[in-house]
Amino acid sequence: MDLGQLQLALAAAEYGSFRRAAEYLSITQSTLSRSIQLLEHSIGIIIFERSHAGVIATPAGLDFLRIARSILQQMDTLVDRTKPADRRECGRFVIGFSTSLTTGHLRATLLEYSARFPQVELGIVERSRPRLATALRNGMVDLYVAAGDSFEIRSRSAPLWSERVFAALPHDHPLALQDGISWTDLRNQIVLMSQYDSGRDLEALLNAKLIISTDCPRIEHRDVSRAEIQNLVSMGLGIALVLESDVDANSSGLAYRELRDGVGPSRIGFSAVWRDDNENPALANFLKLLAERYPSSSLE
Repeated sequence: MDLGQLQLALAAAEYGSFRRAAEYLSITQSTLSRSIQLLEHSIGIIIFERSHAGVIATPAGLDFLRIARSILQQMDTLVDRTKPADRRECGRFVIGFSTSLTTGHLRATLLEYSARFPQVELGIVERSRPRLATALRNGMVDLYVAAGDSFEIRSRSAPLWSERVFAALPHDHPLALQDGISWTDLRNQIVLMSQYDSGRDLEALLNAKLIISTDCPRIEHRDVSRAEIQNLVSMGLGIALVLESDVDANSSGLAYRELRDGVGPSRIGFSAVWRDDNENPALANFLKLLAERYPSSSLE
């Protein structure tokens, strides 16, 4: 067993797939698979359950991956000991997200956490919600924040904040002349949707708001990021639904208009998701901070 094998196992755990991990590491899938097989043979346990859908850590594998992650972090710390004292780091906290860090609650929370605990190394991972769930299950992230409120039964979750929903429009779009728009104004429009998680929640909200409409918009899914979706909108290829934290005041060629229904602005909630059996002190401190900022949440 060597550190390289541990790194390959951790990559497979994060991506939930030998193929995707191999692509990320620019190696062949057979090389990665063979390395992990040798690792499992050398330690005498099965780390991953394999299926056509990907890989998931076994109970014994989960314990092993946590220890492997700790070993690699300790190796990083050992190397860091040779650096000046003011560059050393104590502890590590990895948070995943599928929203935006441009503005909003998550950005403010991370800035406050870093200010309070400057000795903690903060790892930040942007992934789709299914990928974040896999990373949490396999111990690759300590906590993730995502839109919606339906999560795995084996994890803990608590609601945090909500964000208003906006329509991103080409600046010369007829709807851009209005201060705010209603959901029924979207009839007969082309709505571009990102494959990212928040896009799914926005699509569900769109379908719920227009369930009785006979002129529903045409939804086109694009395998690009939220930022690229807005670029497509600026090119006049359609409109997009975005959350408050995705609104970019500096975006040229775009106009943002709040979406409203009969009772006011439409909103989507965000939640924090973590594992009860994670004993990382940095996670406990982050949960305490969230409880202070969002006292109505069930964070313990």
